Amino acid sequence: MKTSHISRRARGAFCAALAAGMIAPVALGAAPASAATPTASCTSAKAGLAAQLSKDITAALKGRTSTTAVALYDRTTKTTCTLRSTSKYDSASVVKATVLATLLWDNTKHNRYLTQREIDLSTAMITKSDNNATTSLWKQLGVTKVNAFLKAAGMTHTVPGSGGYWGLTQITAQDEQRLLTLLTEKNSVLSDSARAYELGLMRKVVSSQRWGTPAGAPVSATVQVKNGWLQRATHGWRVHSIGAFTGNGHDYVLTVLTQDNKTMNDGVNTIQAVARAVHKDLNPRYLKARVFTVPSAPQEALPPVPEAPAGRMLTAKPR
Repeated sequence: MKTSHISRRARGAFCAALAAGMIAPVALGAAPASAATPTASCTSAKAGLAAQLSKDITAALKGRTSTTAVALYDRTTKTTCTLRSTSKYDSASVVKATVLATLLWDNTKHNRYLTQREIDLSTAMITKSDNNATTSLWKQLGVTKVNAFLKAAGMTHTVPGSGGYWGLTQITAQDEQRLLTLLTEKNSVLSDSARAYELGLMRKVVSSQRWGTPAGAPVSATVQVKNGWLQRATHGWRVHSIGAFTGNGHDYVLTVLTQDNKTMNDGVNTIQAVARAVHKDLNPRYLKARVFTVPSAPQEALPPVPEAPAGRMLTAKPR
């Protein structure tokens, strides 16, 4: 009897242990998995290019905390890549390219040339990212004209910032690509002279603001860029870059928008990792890449937003 009693106890303990062993893997498997690296969706007329770009953009984003939107269009190989292309981001200074396009579009509609004042303001706005110049042009145009341009341009997801806060305009990578496309091909929205004027200013952006999408571009490409950054209480740093790469066999546009960055450096590094991957895959024959040295402390006045004074200056040290 005693032996039988011990045997039953042992069997009970064994069964309990076995049950615990079986339950543990199930509970472990039910735990939430870590977020997977987002994968860009790419298509191309060139064999193998779409798969390579998707692989390399995904690798560039691996392990990064940035919530990133990417859009690429290369006319030469009929290649497109998208990732979160319709997600909305606060524009920061990237919207300045839209402000200038609106001004040029409106002038063409009314058959008038830029005044010297408008030339001075638009030059400062694009090449130096001057906020006061942007505010002057934003007030001159008014949200009604900005909306009219957005409609004409087919930028249907962009919403101008209210209360004069142009830096809080809601933008998407898809719409920024639409703007870059209009700037780099003949169309009925922007005249040839308007396109040439805006691209000319984007080629002359000061050296301290030429980081971002130009990183890794071939030296043979003409680079046009506009960047922006902004820190807010929610979603941390917004850091964006839009770029057009033309001439000598190059004809593509790239938009990278980021938010949820802990520092400005995080955003810059994310954008440049994506950019290097894109330039490498689109230009495999070009061994020499263009290098833009980011100063140790680039400066730009933060766009005016409700919780930040318009004149506050930001310094950062991108790696």
